Amino acid sequence: MEFSAADFERLLMFEHARKASEAQYLNDPLDSENLVKWGGALLELSQFQTVAEAKQMLNDAISKLEEALTINPGKHQALWCLGNAYTSHAFLIQDFDEAKGHFDKAAEYFQKAENEDPGNELYLKSLDVAVRAPELHMQIHKQGFGQQTLGGGGGGGDPSASSNAGVVGANRLGDK
Repeated sequence: MEFSAADFERLLMFEHARKASEAQYLNDPLDSENLVKWGGALLELSQFQTVAEAKQMLNDAISKLEEALTINPGKHQALWCLGNAYTSHAFLIQDFDEAKGHFDKAAEYFQKAENEDPGNELYLKSLDVAVRAPELHMQIHKQGFGQQTLGGGGGGGDPSASSNAGVVGANRLGDK
């Protein structure tokens, strides 16, 4: 897989964020903000992996984000990132019914994020995309793009500075 200079910089930045979050976790495992950063970094890094590696990294991201929610259940950034993680994971699954379950979870998390931060346009847009994503999934997998490696994308970390990972990943898959 080839990376642009910008992709390589993003990869380095999110790998640094992942390592910093991992170190911070050892000092303060109850820091929900750090867990969201860690989960977001893993979500971003998953976009640069093979499908199998991306699935594992997304599972790790989901674990960190769920841990953040056990500490702070109303943390809308964690809810939004979880929606992105489930959306991204769904696009990596060929079986439509299994993927649909992930899209449904994503929509639930986006709705919960919007409930915690009413009127947030990014959360509303993410919810809309999650509802339409199953159709896009069918198109992508019908064209045979579903098992290629991913290349750079967004979706983790700070919702104000990122895009929807699943949509970006799907668009990149469709471009190849």
